[in-house]
Amino acid sequence: MGFSAGGTVTMGVGYGYSAENRPDFLAPVYPYMTPFADKTVPADAPPLFVVAASDDQLNLAPHSVKLYSDWLTARKSAELHMYTKGGHGFGMRKQNIPADRWIERFGDWLCQQGLLKK
Repeated sequence: MGFSAGGTVTMGVGYGYSAENRPDFLAPVYPYMTPFADKTVPADAPPLFVVAASDDQLNLAPHSVKLYSDWLTARKSAELHMYTKGGHGFGMRKQNIPADRWIERFGDWLCQQGLLKK
């Protein structure tokens, strides 16, 4: 999981792992994806959870949409949460908008994937 440039690092792992260090999931939050424009989704790609805002000041929303689309085209598990407002860098900052609750959606997704246990 990573935010912004950390989302780029997350996807570097997502495209460059081996069988021994394959992540259980990938969760880039408003990632910058230009460095991976020529990459293809791995055959054994882990599930993907992507979060971004349409009003991202760095215009990174299309990066998240393309990433999600690439995972779907490869018939891999993917979930996208694109919020109208939030800007770039909303993270855990409370703004009293729907994007404030993305972390709950992530928790729901982790549960659905069987990655959280009581």
